[in-house]
Amino acid sequence: MWSRLYWLAVGGPLAAGLLVMGADPGPLADARNGLFDLYQRAAPRAYDPDLPVRVVDVDDASLARIGQWPWPRATVARLVETLAASGAGAIAFDMVFSEPDRLDPAAVVGLLPEDVRGPVETALAGRESNDEILARALRESPSVLGAVLTSARTGTTYPAKWGIAAAGDDPLAFVPRFAGAVAPLPGLAAAAKGIGALNWLPDRDQVVRRVPLLLAFDGRLVPGLGAEALRVAQGATTYVVRASNASGDEGFGTKSGITAVKIGALDVPTDAQGEVRVRFSPTDPRRFLSAAAVLDGTVPREELEGRIVLVGTSAAGLMDTRATPIDAAVAGVEIQAQLIEHMVTGANLVRPDWARGAEMVLTAVLGLLLALVLPRVSALAAGVAGLVVVAALAAGAWLAFTRLDLLLDPMGPGWAVLGVYLMGVLALYRDEQQQKKWVRSVFGRFVSPQVVEKLAENPERLVLGGETREITILFCDLRDFTSLSETMDAQALTRFMNAYLTPMTEVVLAHGGTIDKYIGDAIMAFWNAPMDDPAHARNAALCALAMSARLDALNVEWRRDAEAAGRPFSPVRCGIGLATGPCCVGNLGSDQRLEYSCLGDDVNLASRIEGATKSMRVDILVSEATRAAVADLPFLEADLLMLKGKSRASQLYLLAGDVAFASRDGFDALARRHAALMSAYGAGRFEEARPMAEALAGEGPERLSRFYTLYAERCGDASSLPIPAGSAS
Repeated sequence: MWSRLYWLAVGGPLAAGLLVMGADPGPLADARNGLFDLYQRAAPRAYDPDLPVRVVDVDDASLARIGQWPWPRATVARLVETLAASGAGAIAFDMVFSEPDRLDPAAVVGLLPEDVRGPVETALAGRESNDEILARALRESPSVLGAVLTSARTGTTYPAKWGIAAAGDDPLAFVPRFAGAVAPLPGLAAAAKGIGALNWLPDRDQVVRRVPLLLAFDGRLVPGLGAEALRVAQGATTYVVRASNASGDEGFGTKSGITAVKIGALDVPTDAQGEVRVRFSPTDPRRFLSAAAVLDGTVPREELEGRIVLVGTSAAGLMDTRATPIDAAVAGVEIQAQLIEHMVTGANLVRPDWARGAEMVLTAVLGLLLALVLPRVSALAAGVAGLVVVAALAAGAWLAFTRLDLLLDPMGPGWAVLGVYLMGVLALYRDEQQQKKWVRSVFGRFVSPQVVEKLAENPERLVLGGETREITILFCDLRDFTSLSETMDAQALTRFMNAYLTPMTEVVLAHGGTIDKYIGDAIMAFWNAPMDDPAHARNAALCALAMSARLDALNVEWRRDAEAAGRPFSPVRCGIGLATGPCCVGNLGSDQRLEYSCLGDDVNLASRIEGATKSMRVDILVSEATRAAVADLPFLEADLLMLKGKSRASQLYLLAGDVAFASRDGFDALARRHAALMSAYGAGRFEEARPMAEALAGEGPERLSRFYTLYAERCGDASSLPIPAGSAS
C-alpha cells in the first residue's frame, strides 16, 4: 500500500494539477470560462422590463424609413431633443462622433457645380451647422458621448467630465492602460455631460464576459460608457474607487487590485482590474425601442421617462455585434445596457481573488485523502467515492453561483481527483498483479493450485513476517533409502525419486497441505497455513492414510516393471509422523533467500515421531495432540516413548484406518483386544500378553501385523527383561 510506485503514481497527477492550476494557462482559463458560460445559460438573469434601461435602436426598419447611416447630425439632434423631452434620465451614445458631419449642408455645398454653388452658399449663410445643432441639443440634455481608447498615440484631447476619489492602493496600477483615444469632436465633447469609453476586452474566444468600469488614459482614469451613463443619470460628479489596503480591507498588505467602484448611490463590486463580470439575461425585444418610432413620437412616454437610454444599432449592415455567454451575436449596445441593468439590480457575479488559492488547497486535501483511502477500500468503493466527490464539487460550485453569485471552478479539483484515482488504481492494480505473481511463484511449489488462487485473490490472509498459529506437521521418510540408493546409478535414482515424490506431493496438495521442503527422500508438509483449515489435524491424518495407500499402489507398479525386466524387487516402505501444536509460520530465512516455512517444538516432535515408526514397525504414528483433535478416525495406543531430543515421554498413537474402518463392528472388537494387550504388557504380565499379541498379528489388520509381531517378540524374549513403558526406542 505504501510502495514508492504508488506514491509516485498518485503524486504525479496531483502535483501536475496543482502546477497547472497555479500557472493558469490560457486553455485552462478558456475551459473555466466555458463552464461559467454554461452556468449562465442554465440559470440566466431574468429580464425585468421595469428596469430603468432602454436601447434606442438604429435598426433596419429605422434605416429603411430615415435613410442610410450615418444620419445627419441634425437628425441625431432631433432624436436627443425627443428623448430629453420625454424625460430620459440619461442619453448615452454607443458610437463616436469623432469627425465633422459629412452630411452638413455647408459640407455638401462643396460638392455642387460651381455655377450653382454661389447661390446656395448665400442661402446657407448664417445657418448653424449640424454639429452645432447637435452640440446645442447635447448641452440641454443629460447626454453621454462615446469614445474609443487605442494603443497608438493620437494626441486627441479627452476632456474629463468627472472626478475620481481613491481609497487604498492607486487604482491606476491595476486597470488596462491605453496610449491614445478616438474622442468626440471638441465642440460635442464640451457640450456633453459625460464621455464614456466604449472599450471592452473580450477573452481569447472573443466572447464578452467582462466590461471595464474604469480604464487608464494619459495618466488618469477614464470611465466606461455604462459607468458614465449611470453617473449622469444620478447627477453624481465623482467616482469613488476602492482598492486593496483601503480602510477595512483585509488584504494584509498585498496589492490585490480594485474591489469596488461607487457610482452615485450604487456601490458596484469589480474584479482586480476594475471590470464587472456581467450576469447576462437573454436578448429580449422589450429592451429595444426603434429609433424611427422615437422620432415619429409613437413611443409611449413611460418607456423613456426616468430611464437611461442607450442609442446604438443592431442593423446587420453596420456590423456592431458581439458574442456573450448566452448569445452568439448581440448588438454591442445591448452589452452596455445589460451592464447597467446588472449594476442597478445589485448583481454581484464575481470570481473572488481567493478562489484559485482555495481551489488549490481543496485539490491538495482531496487528492491526499483519496490517496490514503484508495489502498484501504475496493476499486469500486473508491470509484463511487470519487464520483461522489466530483459530484459534490460540481454541486458546490453550482450552489455558489446560484446562491452566492460566486464563480468557483470545480474542474481543476475534479480533474486532479480523477487523475489521482486513475493513476492510483493502476498502480494498485500493478502492485496487486505483482503480489499475485509473487504469491503464485512462492506458494505454487507448496500448495495446490486452488489454494494458490485463493491466496492470490486474498493476499491479506498472509502474514508474511511470521505468525504463531496451531498447525499439524507431517514428516514422511522412505525406509532403508540408503540401501536402496546403492543399487541404482544417479540417473535411475533420479527417476525413482521423481516417480515417488510426484504422486506423494499430489496427495499432500489434494488434502490441502503445504509442502514445506524435500529433504532427500523425506517430505515435510503442514496444514492450517497459509490458508485457514479448521480441520487441519483430520486432513493431515487422512493425507497420511492416502500416502500409504498410494505407496502400496506404486509398489504394485514397480513390482510389475521389475518382473518384466527380470530384476529382483523389494517393496518400498515409508514412515509417517504427525504432530499438532503452535508454531511460528511465515517467511523465514535470510535477506538473500526467504522460504515460507514453520518453526517450533512440534515440528521437531513430528520428525521424531516419524523416526519412531521404524522401531515401532508401523507406517503412521501421531502425537497425543493430533489424536485429541480428530474424533472420527480409528486411533490405537502405541506406546509411551522417550523420543530423541525430548525431555519427557510422549504418548503415541497408531492410525488404524479411515472413517469407514472406524465405523465397522470389527474395529470395536480390535480396540478392546488392543487395550487388553497394552494393559497386560504395561503391567508386566508378558506371558499373558504374548498370546494376545500373536493372535492380533494373525487376525488384525495387515497394516498392523508387524506392530503386534514386535510386541510378541518383546514378550517372548527370555534372554532380557521386557521393555517397560517409557523406555527409549
